[in-house]
Amino acid sequence: MQAEALRQFVIDKIEDLKGRDLTILDVQGKSTLTDYMVVCSGNSKRHVISIAENLYTEAKRAGNKPLGMEGQDTGEWVLVDLGDIVVHVMQDETRDFYQLEKLWSEASESNE
Repeated sequence: MQAEALRQFVIDKIEDLKGRDLTILDVQGKSTLTDYMVVCSGNSKRHVISIAENLYTEAKRAGNKPLGMEGQDTGEWVLVDLGDIVVHVMQDETRDFYQLEKLWSEASESNE
């Protein structure tokens, strides 16, 4: 899948399971690991795990084999690595604590 199609695919799969507060961070040129980070919230541990597992399963089904998934054992923060896009599905408390959006916006400001 091309980056734009993959990005829309990720958004659709998150919205299918009612993921909240979706943010897309363009980290091209700021990270050598990925081009985009997607951050969203789930309502509970089970919801976070369900969103991530659905995204992982649907990506495989669509022929875009995920590189990995981590964190599904605790359900506070599950990461799905799709190569060009890394998805972070988090509970609100975890998201507030780590503040990935703020971290990456500060990183881009210091690189400019």
